[in-house]
Amino acid sequence: MSAVGLCVLLGACADGARVNSDTYVVEAGDSLYSIAWRHNLDYRDLARWNDIGADFHISIGQVLLLGPGGAAREAKPAPPVAAKWVWPTDRSGAPRPVSGGGILVPGRVGQDVRAASAGRVVYTGNGLRGYGNLIIVKHADNLLSAYAHNREIEVHEGQELAAGQVIAHMGVDAQQAANLYFEIRQNGRPVNPLSFLSGEK
Repeated sequence: MSAVGLCVLLGACADGARVNSDTYVVEAGDSLYSIAWRHNLDYRDLARWNDIGADFHISIGQVLLLGPGGAAREAKPAPPVAAKWVWPTDRSGAPRPVSGGGILVPGRVGQDVRAASAGRVVYTGNGLRGYGNLIIVKHADNLLSAYAHNREIEVHEGQELAAGQVIAHMGVDAQQAANLYFEIRQNGRPVNPLSFLSGEK
């Protein structure tokens, strides 16, 4: 039996289902978007490297390449900013930048979490370590946002959202503080959310 097959059979893959630094075995609850997010990749690159169709369908046990076989990643032009952005929750204090590129927005447990811009829900779940109950929203082919540490999730995968629509209610982070972790990625890389939210309330 191959190392990949043994890994799947025993459920003993380290770092989630990573077999080595170049591959990943799909587990229950994974989506192409969540795997790309976990490994700081653009989901479109991940699909291209693995000949995944436009429906982005993956299967449990499928082995995915996490890179293009050593070739340099294609340079992509900066995408346009989506037309309207709003703060993803009411703020009771100043947002704090955190390592990884996102911000922590303090609030109170149970308060509304909103879609920061119009888009489609591409992931809901708690399969990414450190994010708790997580929502990922796709705003454009190369633009995603994430909302972590939710108490309840009010949307489902595939749902279309308007800017400002309630998608969840705030929970607590690893330090048991009421915070929303909010992140925006362009082409698979974190960008400063404040550049999108500047001037919005």
